[in-house]
Amino acid sequence: MDGSVHQDLTGGTKRASEELVPSVSSGSCIMSAAAANGNDSKKFKGDLRGPGLPSRVIHIRKLPNDISEAEVISLGLPFGDITNLLMLKAKNQAFLEMHSEEAAQNMVGYYSTVMPVIRNHLVYVQFSNHKELKTDNSPNQERAQAALRALTTAHVDPALAAPSPVLRVVVENLVYPVTLDALCQIFSKFGSVLRIIVFTKNSQFQALLQYADGAAAQAAKLSLDGQNIYNGCCALRISFSKLTSLNVKYNNEKSRDFTRPDLPAGDGQPGMEAMGSAFTPGIISAGPYAGATHGFPPAFTLQPAMSSHYPGLVPPLPGPLGALGLPGAARLGFHQVAGVSVLLVSNLNPERVSPHCLFVLFGVYGDVMRVKILFNKKENALVQMADCTQAQLAMSHLSGQQLHGKSLRITPSKHSSVQLPREGHEDQGLTKDYSSSALHRFKKPGSKNYSNIFPPSATLHLSNIPPSVVEDDLKMLFSTSGALVQAFKFFQKDHKMALIQMGSVEEAIESLIEFHNHDLGENHHLRVSFSKSSI
Repeated sequence: MDGSVHQDLTGGTKRASEELVPSVSSGSCIMSAAAANGNDSKKFKGDLRGPGLPSRVIHIRKLPNDISEAEVISLGLPFGDITNLLMLKAKNQAFLEMHSEEAAQNMVGYYSTVMPVIRNHLVYVQFSNHKELKTDNSPNQERAQAALRALTTAHVDPALAAPSPVLRVVVENLVYPVTLDALCQIFSKFGSVLRIIVFTKNSQFQALLQYADGAAAQAAKLSLDGQNIYNGCCALRISFSKLTSLNVKYNNEKSRDFTRPDLPAGDGQPGMEAMGSAFTPGIISAGPYAGATHGFPPAFTLQPAMSSHYPGLVPPLPGPLGALGLPGAARLGFHQVAGVSVLLVSNLNPERVSPHCLFVLFGVYGDVMRVKILFNKKENALVQMADCTQAQLAMSHLSGQQLHGKSLRITPSKHSSVQLPREGHEDQGLTKDYSSSALHRFKKPGSKNYSNIFPPSATLHLSNIPPSVVEDDLKMLFSTSGALVQAFKFFQKDHKMALIQMGSVEEAIESLIEFHNHDLGENHHLRVSFSKSSI
């Protein structure tokens, strides 16, 4: 081998050496305008520095066709100052030169375990073979340099100081619970977090977070605004607060003052002085990026690079997001917050729907307390969840899904609870109380079921299968409803679990309703949930 192939640090596959045309002395690289436009026809050169040796220059591959300079810069900005940028859009590649080798090592180390995803493209980050970048004055590179100057100046220039060292953070599309500690892990990458308060307002999980200085707040806002904590959900919307400091009275799961470890735990509520001033209207801008100094766009989500042994299990994220476990909602205090926990479900099939059917389906996303099918409008039902977070989760995942040939419409209800029939009044079994049901999936705080919440899919995850039950038994069982079983696979290391792929998402939904908790004998009741994997 001539050294032109080496191990990819993040993807685990071999690749040709970098698509650069080096005009090199002592390991530096000059890129011509033609090469930057992807028109170069020369052969790739060999590895100048040996495979995988640390370098200030980072090579980024598999970028989307419409990638912007700002999005590439945002990949490196959390790890330190960026001194140069080279864009090769025609080759879906880019190069970042960091201010130090240590910053580059931190960046490559982090993205080797938490792979960035830009608009559904997995992006690969690794060390370059070159010690530094020298770019020419082509129009492409002038645009890249202008973007670099604008964004990195905002990152470090005291003259462009942030309006406040306090940030207001709103977590949208809250599919998984987010804790105070998780936010501290994420935001501490950009500077010292002095104080933090978390609370719920208008059914949204929010936080106020105070840095030691405005520069750290500016850097965090530039890099994190619009990004997802988990792939596809829990989006951060960040704005500067009108407050210049936070007054925290208690150190607990809802508020923390890191400068005052002597504070009492209190009653679990954040200090009311800070809370009162935090609710000033108009603090959060109407648009997700309004108020950002340079209109910095959202860049990437964080995709765990490792795969789990159990499809559907969200692995813990390493690095700065390592503390993002998925505790039960009760541990966050969600049961005590005000919000809508009753959903109005409409466009049901009145001939086939039942309280039990809705209990099982909505129970995938939370613990269903009560179900009422309306007596005079049987195509409508009320479903009461254990709390507003679970209600939001069910609504976001099930709205628009097909059930019994009809598309579900789900909206928050004006009712605060589902009323049971008065004693002596019969409602034909249309109202059911499930508050003490043994089938609740989330009744245990910190239940691993919080990690296995996925949108409806054609593939179902089966568990609690007894040893005597074989593949044909389960395929025959799921065929009895008239549904088509397309594929089946036992887990290699654990035959108590399997995946079964149905003919459509609608068939999978109806199969889950019918066969969840099905008695398989030997005191084993089948557990069925939606899988993120396919066979």
